[in-house]
Amino acid sequence: MAYFDAASAAPLHPIARQALLASLDEGWADPARLYREGRRARVLLDAAREAAAEAVGCRPDELIFTSSGTRAVHTGIAGALAGRRRVGRHLIVSAVEHSSVLHSAELLEAAGGSVTQVGVDRTGLADPAAYAAALREDTALACLQSANHEVGTEQPVAAVAEVCREAGVPLLVDAAQSLGWGPVEGDWSLLAGSAHKWGGPSGVGLLVVRKGVRFAAQGPVDERESGRAPGFENIPAIVAAAASLRAVRAEAAEEAARLRELTERIRARVPRLVPDVEVVGHPVRRLPGVVTFSCLYVDGEALLHELDREDFSVSSGSSCTSSTLTPSHVLRAMGALSEGNVRVSLPPGVAEEEVERFLAVLPGTVAAVREKLGAPVASAVAREEDVLVVDSLGKRCPIPVIELAKVIGDVPVGGLVRVLSDDEAARLDIPAWCEMRGQEYVGEETADRGTAYLVRRVG
Repeated sequence: MAYFDAASAAPLHPIARQALLASLDEGWADPARLYREGRRARVLLDAAREAAAEAVGCRPDELIFTSSGTRAVHTGIAGALAGRRRVGRHLIVSAVEHSSVLHSAELLEAAGGSVTQVGVDRTGLADPAAYAAALREDTALACLQSANHEVGTEQPVAAVAEVCREAGVPLLVDAAQSLGWGPVEGDWSLLAGSAHKWGGPSGVGLLVVRKGVRFAAQGPVDERESGRAPGFENIPAIVAAAASLRAVRAEAAEEAARLRELTERIRARVPRLVPDVEVVGHPVRRLPGVVTFSCLYVDGEALLHELDREDFSVSSGSSCTSSTLTPSHVLRAMGALSEGNVRVSLPPGVAEEEVERFLAVLPGTVAAVREKLGAPVASAVAREEDVLVVDSLGKRCPIPVIELAKVIGDVPVGGLVRVLSDDEAARLDIPAWCEMRGQEYVGEETADRGTAYLVRRVG
């Protein structure tokens, strides 16, 4: 089985496994106790903190361990907002942040605060000037991921951090996806990470709060982790997380170069091997092992199942999956095609032969899924004056786009097609199809049921 979903969780690094097993015998006691076993556990915890702090680029007393990367984000945002509540209750986030950040933003809004979402371009890149424009006198905190979890685009953290520093606003960086590849540049104020993203065990996150940043921990606190992460520390897992972070960093430069060559191979060859494919994400500013593409006229869930049958584990931001009925918020913010989306995230050490096998299997797999979806049942096409109407109500993606593609040639150049759909993904996929196909997307209208999407035939 070829595991190509390292952006979700990387396989446990051998060093992490060794450190975990070794520390199970040495790190089981309470590190707050003064007897021998407690002192031994405290030594392990302190050493792990120092190693993690060195990798991050901060002081050991600025770093705490949490129960997950999500908990680190939630704790960091809540504490920073509370610490600066006298300034205001305005939060700035990018539109492509991880759900842990966006859920925190929703909580703030529900409590009466305000949130500004900064948009991104079609490659998923945020503009530092947009962050500067969003800053207000009551801005308490800004958030920006170091790299995107779905498309791999690396963000201009250093430039945004400088904009925020000049305004006196702290910047929290979600560095979960990038921390294994190197420290985050720039004068950021808070940083969150997650061990299972770099080959450490799950259930360990880290949060860095720079000295001088106003921070007030929320909820019940105790004496552990500077009062910011209550509860008994999982010392064996923490030791393994720090050991694996140091290990992957030692291998990062060489492995990054190798993975970039493999992902560039995928980016270049997939559009040649498979027709009607859009490769998404920034072509240069991206993580070494991540490449994402979307296939027209393909059901994402079906495609992932077919690839699984071919022994490939991949992920998807597609709306056509069993986990969600709405398009990926990342792909929506980018204006990218969401149907038939595939994210390939290669783990360190992946064999070149596995990538070649994936490229060999993919064309036939996509063709098979398209063939199954080829002729929609009960396709309803009518004419409404000079407009061709396609009734796709009750049909999930990619059927509305398939039906649009089948009839666009039936209208004269300059003529309109009106697609009726109640699938949320159509709002994203029909404009994306128009851009890929060189047709004009006129806009959307309200309809008795669902939404009407107007497309003008250009050629």
